[in-house]
Amino acid sequence: MSKGIILLVEDNPHDAILTVRALEKSQVVNEIVVASDGVEALDYLFGTGLSEGRALTPVIVLLDLKLPKVDGLEVLKKIRSDERTKYLPVVILTSSKEERDIVEGYSLGANSYVCKPVDFNEFMEAASQLGLYWLLLNQSPIGRG
Repeated sequence: MSKGIILLVEDNPHDAILTVRALEKSQVVNEIVVASDGVEALDYLFGTGLSEGRALTPVIVLLDLKLPKVDGLEVLKKIRSDERTKYLPVVILTSSKEERDIVEGYSLGANSYVCKPVDFNEFMEAASQLGLYWLLLNQSPIGRG
C-alpha cells in the first residue's frame, strides 16, 4: 500500500478512534494524522499555524462535514482552490445523509461521499474498504512527477 500520510479530519474522538482502528485492522500501514477541526486540517495541509513549515502532503483526506471552527465543505473548497492540493483525493466521511450536503460535496470536488454507518461492525467494514480502495487500488496524481 501507499506509504504516505492519511489526514483524518474528525471532531468526534470516538469516530476518530474507530476509523484509525479499522484502517489498522485492514493492515493499512500509513501514518494517520487526526485533525479535530477545520482550522487544524487547513493548517496541516498548508503548513500554517501549529503546522508551520511542515511540507508533507497527505495521500488522502478523510473529511467529516460537521466540524468546529471551519466546516468540512469550506475545507474542501480551500483544498480544491489551491494548486498544491487541488488533485488531492478527498473522501467525505460523515453522518450526514442530507441531499444538499451530498450535492454540495460533489460540486466542490469531493472524490467520494460515504455516510458513516451507525452499527459498529458496519462502520469498521466501511473504513476498512475505504482504506483498501483509496490506498491500494486508486491511482492518484499526488506525489507523481
